[in-house]
Amino acid sequence: MTFSKFPLVLAAASMTFVAACDPATAPNQAQNTQQGAAIGAVGGAVTGLILNRNDDRRGRNQAALAGAVLGATAGAAIGNNLDRQAEELRRALRNDVGVSNNGRNLVVVLSQDLLFATNSTTVSAASQNDLFIVANSLNRYPNTTVNVIGHTDNVGSAAFNQGLSERRAQSVSNILISGDVAPSRVRAIGAGLTQPIASNATPEGRQMNRRVEIIITPN
Repeated sequence: MTFSKFPLVLAAASMTFVAACDPATAPNQAQNTQQGAAIGAVGGAVTGLILNRNDDRRGRNQAALAGAVLGATAGAAIGNNLDRQAEELRRALRNDVGVSNNGRNLVVVLSQDLLFATNSTTVSAASQNDLFIVANSLNRYPNTTVNVIGHTDNVGSAAFNQGLSERRAQSVSNILISGDVAPSRVRAIGAGLTQPIASNATPEGRQMNRRVEIIITPN
């Protein structure tokens, strides 16, 4: 196997990359479209080389080039979908619902204090509306999987918080499913008190730690 002409592969992928990432047409400055194209180009090139490793040098380089272009196109499409879905969710959801996009997945964060009353696993009416908005978005972008992860603060025992986080994650998952999201796409996970994002030493920190994250990952 030779990588002597691999720069040519990346150059070709870059052309696809630029064409796919015109900031005049893509949302959010096409940041994740660009990242997806770059990752897809490299992965496609490597795959092309591996699958055609028994060809002569020219054949391998042509296979790598073709793989890079195909990979860049597929990666750009995935990244563009993430960008678009994130922008749509930010516009549709309340300001106190967080939506972040790291290029690999979308994370929708809802405070448990808004989702549930104290020690309850019944989702509030206002939060149900937000969750149906998320469900509608998931149905428009069906080629994803969804992990719903419940988190708590450190008040109470670890066992209590683990069970509470599981039940609350399941409640949120049930609403997404009732919004016609396929059950096979949705998984409820309880993280309990094990993944704080702020200090549990203050009321403000504990409030931040009490949350449910909906992680949307392209297939």
